[in-house]
Amino acid sequence: MSATDPYEPTHGCRTIHVEHYDLDLSYRVSTNRLTGTAVLRVQAREDLKELALDLEGLTVKKVAVSGAALAKYAHRQSRLRLKLADKVAAGTTFEVTVGYEGYPAPVPSAWGEVGWEELTDGVIVASQPIGASSWFPCNDLPADKATYRTSVTTESAYRVLAHGTLAGRHVRAGTTRWVYEERHPTSAYLATVQIGRYEEVVLAEGPVPQRALVPAHLRGLAREKLAYHGQLMGELTAMFGPYPFSAYTLVFTDDELEIPVEAQGVSIFGTNHLAAQDGEERLIPHELAHQWFGNSVSVDRWQHIWLNEGFACYAEWLWSPLAGGAGTDALARTWHKHLAADEQDLVLADPGPTNIFDDRIYKRGAMTLHALRLTVGDGVFFPLLRDWAARYRYRGVTTDDFRALALEHAEAAGGDTLTRSVRSLLANWLDDARLPALPKA
Repeated sequence: MSATDPYEPTHGCRTIHVEHYDLDLSYRVSTNRLTGTAVLRVQAREDLKELALDLEGLTVKKVAVSGAALAKYAHRQSRLRLKLADKVAAGTTFEVTVGYEGYPAPVPSAWGEVGWEELTDGVIVASQPIGASSWFPCNDLPADKATYRTSVTTESAYRVLAHGTLAGRHVRAGTTRWVYEERHPTSAYLATVQIGRYEEVVLAEGPVPQRALVPAHLRGLAREKLAYHGQLMGELTAMFGPYPFSAYTLVFTDDELEIPVEAQGVSIFGTNHLAAQDGEERLIPHELAHQWFGNSVSVDRWQHIWLNEGFACYAEWLWSPLAGGAGTDALARTWHKHLAADEQDLVLADPGPTNIFDDRIYKRGAMTLHALRLTVGDGVFFPLLRDWAARYRYRGVTTDDFRALALEHAEAAGGDTLTRSVRSLLANWLDDARLPALPKA
């Protein structure tokens, strides 16, 4: 087995790639009882005789392998380990079927509990970074992207949303089976199931359908508070390039949530975020921006999380003046003052595993982009962002990938002089713990 990543010491298996997940789930909201069968199409990245999947808190009832011979398996703590009878060659594709059941619960982690969680009346799945294993066996690495078919059967009083496109809905004897197809490559932590007594509110039809799922009593508030969403989508599309998925859905639970979370083509908020009066409305553009930066273009390893959160935070600042708020440069300089007074001990390109959700990742990441924009000008900066979103669409990336693309655009626009400036700027902002000064506007 390959050496573990210090950012992911107990999750994921880099010797395999899961091409597709077929998940057939039955769930009772009243008892929080989940029964599932998962069929994984797996490709060996190297010659291997064993592999491991992530699955926590649920009981494995059966394991079968097609296309290779299974010798034995063991499920201990959060790891389902399979030993094959014979070594399979790199490039071999085989299927692993896992039957499992139990009472799903969030996975404890250094960043809090994540994954499948009961609401007052329903379910939220918020898996970032290692919570996908709370509800299905997976290769829980952000860069291991797969397509999905997700089938969920539950009581008919509830609406089910999973990532992807609704492909079927079948009612039988008081239960409804919802089937979703996800054809875009998706990281396991971005796979999602949301269950609640939701009704749909249409927000806009272009450039892709935009919908909100809300409890019935929040329909009017959702129409009022999200009336601008079509404009928001249009502005971010102009800045970042085409929206990368076929639709976008915002879910507002009937519970309050501390923070919203993104999934593939979906963002999940609490009722408190819909009625926000304290600036938290900024999180609407933040979560939408993640569809480009985090979901379509995903980090190869959590070490590079500023490429998710810094970009999404900067989207907040870009949208602010368009929504009648503070200017982008003013926000950057206000936050620079805050961070300058804070400890100078975080390296953006390698913050350390315990710091991947430190607020400085978000704000310094956004300031890095603003500093780059001030250095190269809008005529270089926004084409760079669009190229980043297009070139690495549905792929995993690293900080060095972004550094290289920024230098490529600088070279094309300003030759050696601008390239040297950008190289020095990125080294200071990404590799040095000391907070650099922002360039003059």
